[in-house]
Amino acid sequence: MGEQRVVRGAFLWGMSGIYLSAFLSLYTQIPGLYGREGILPAWRMLRFTGKGFLEQLMDSPTLLWLGPRVGLDTEQGLELICLLGVLLSLGALLFSVLRDSLVFLLLWILYLSVYQVGQVFLYFQWDSLLLEVGFLTILVAPLHALRSKTNTWITHDGITFWLIRWLLFRLMFASGVVKLTSRCPTWWGLTALTYHYETQCIPTPAAWFAHQLPVWFQKLSVVATYVIEIGIPWLFFLPSRRLHLFSFYSQVLLQVLIILTGNYNFFNLLTLVLCIPLLDDQHLKAEQKGKKAQQKGRGFSVKSLFLVLLDLLAFGLLAFWTVKYFDLQINLENYTVESKTAFTYHDFLQWLRTLIFPSIWLAAASLSWEILKGMYRSASVRGIFWKFWATMQWLIFSFAAIGMFAVSLVPYTYIDFESNGQLWPSIHHLFKKVDKYQLVNSYGLFRRMTGVGGRPEVVVEGSYDKETWTEIEFMYKPGNISAAPPILTPHQPRLDWQMWFAALGPHSQSPWFTSFVHRLLQGNKDVVQLVQNDESLYPFNARPPHYIRAQLFKYWFTEKGQTGQAASHWWRRRHIEEFFPTVFIGDPTLESLLNQHGLKDKPPPRRSLDAPLPSTLKLIREFLSPYPAPLLLYSLIFAIIAINSLQALFGRGSKPAASKHRSHSKPHNESNKKKQKGSSAHSDSGASGSGDAGHSSKKREKSS
Repeated sequence: MGEQRVVRGAFLWGMSGIYLSAFLSLYTQIPGLYGREGILPAWRMLRFTGKGFLEQLMDSPTLLWLGPRVGLDTEQGLELICLLGVLLSLGALLFSVLRDSLVFLLLWILYLSVYQVGQVFLYFQWDSLLLEVGFLTILVAPLHALRSKTNTWITHDGITFWLIRWLLFRLMFASGVVKLTSRCPTWWGLTALTYHYETQCIPTPAAWFAHQLPVWFQKLSVVATYVIEIGIPWLFFLPSRRLHLFSFYSQVLLQVLIILTGNYNFFNLLTLVLCIPLLDDQHLKAEQKGKKAQQKGRGFSVKSLFLVLLDLLAFGLLAFWTVKYFDLQINLENYTVESKTAFTYHDFLQWLRTLIFPSIWLAAASLSWEILKGMYRSASVRGIFWKFWATMQWLIFSFAAIGMFAVSLVPYTYIDFESNGQLWPSIHHLFKKVDKYQLVNSYGLFRRMTGVGGRPEVVVEGSYDKETWTEIEFMYKPGNISAAPPILTPHQPRLDWQMWFAALGPHSQSPWFTSFVHRLLQGNKDVVQLVQNDESLYPFNARPPHYIRAQLFKYWFTEKGQTGQAASHWWRRRHIEEFFPTVFIGDPTLESLLNQHGLKDKPPPRRSLDAPLPSTLKLIREFLSPYPAPLLLYSLIFAIIAINSLQALFGRGSKPAASKHRSHSKPHNESNKKKQKGSSAHSDSGASGSGDAGHSSKKREKSS
């Protein structure tokens, strides 16, 4: 890989945007989800037992333990943490000086603090992924406190960015493998996408059109997904720039298609940011493309010839295995491509077990190469002091990378438990020590395709007399069959997401649903705002319903070409059964369920809201609460894009003047020229920045 200073800047800017989306999206939902009378109050996760602050922090690493010391309830502490996260990430988006290692350390600590009390509403793989990427970002970002003209961060850039590529490999490879190890018939039959678009949590309008595509194309798309997720990630570690660029655009294509057809909050955007280290500055900076064209005319060296052969071999094997193992055949009669899996579950399992440890050794060799390159760069730095400083940094980051790589092998080998059992016990022990910090996690998205017989959907209804029932419509999840699917990315309505999970089983598997029903019966405004931000659209705005019940429906997309009333609908549905019985305030069934799940515990005394900090938080909440979260996010995003565009425009316009000024101030003395040249070379060798490049078992099971 070439220089990656511009790439590093793009990566850090992207991570700042992801943090902003995550914190602001969550902030808007705190009162309804985690308030004193929310669905799952956060104070239940913080039991002050009389232990010292450090002991409590070791048990559950969250800054919320400091809440009582600054006069804040747990809910107010959550709001403060999210607002600090928004301000820090917004500052990092606007000012490059704030894309600093210490700033990203604070952002990681803040999100970890929220995650510790997030309960089921934050037990998603993208929340764990953000924490893991966030920790690696601390290593990638420069430390501006040590910045100077002769700083030597460049010596370890390749090591830190390698950790990002290794994480991207684990994420994509595991996501592809679990689809086959789950033995899901739709993934094995290549028909998963004929169900996916209508059964995913919150589809977009484009999902309806994607659902209408012919079956042969859907099956071919599944094959492409396997190639991108299982085959192409192996190219991340080969020493070829062309293979890295091919890998980058392949991954980007997959993520963009997912973004267009599904609302997966910041997850796919975070994956796109993870792909950035596959690039180099030469690919992003237009002024270097002319130099590359000149170099091409000089003929092939032995190295370039080797890389061309490596590229041809990689592309050839990828194409050969794809055609062979998915039996691709072109049908010239109707211009289609037929495909099917040409291997068995036993064949795939054997292949997986055969390659798990070779993949580890390939990754270890790639990391070793980056460490050796870093050592060479450190030795090449001019000046004894700076050479020593560069070597110390190289040693620190090399040991950090080796440690992170070793610990990550535990969740990586979860895809094959036989291989996991063969790891050294000391690695398992080290993983258990750091597991609560979410430094490394296991991944595996879309393990099984749900909703094959129609997407299950819970419809909540309210009534005043048990005779006339009115459906309570959510803002985002499917309900009204004539309502178009929304576009929400990067916002995640976490209640709507959990409603999708709740529909997959009986309500007893989702204890939070009982609390949700109870809050609706009470008319809790914070919880109602999670359902409908506009009070006029909530049918029980005047007074809460006397009775609540929930029904289970099956939903399907309407088909293209339908006539009549169905032509104006996006969905069709059929009633299946009762999901939650009819209950009312004081109902014995409701009280029993609340007591069974510990949802009737008495909250601690409310703290005074008159102090400056709580009153300020209250004013901010009152100001922002009328605006929907997507509107807040999109407003900030467009404002940031506009500001950055203006910065780039005026910055670009000032360069010619600066250049002209330099031309008039050229030294006429030859010795001055030599000094300037030496100073420039020394400065280039020591530029600042970094360049080249699951959950616990219970949470992990829930995320899958």
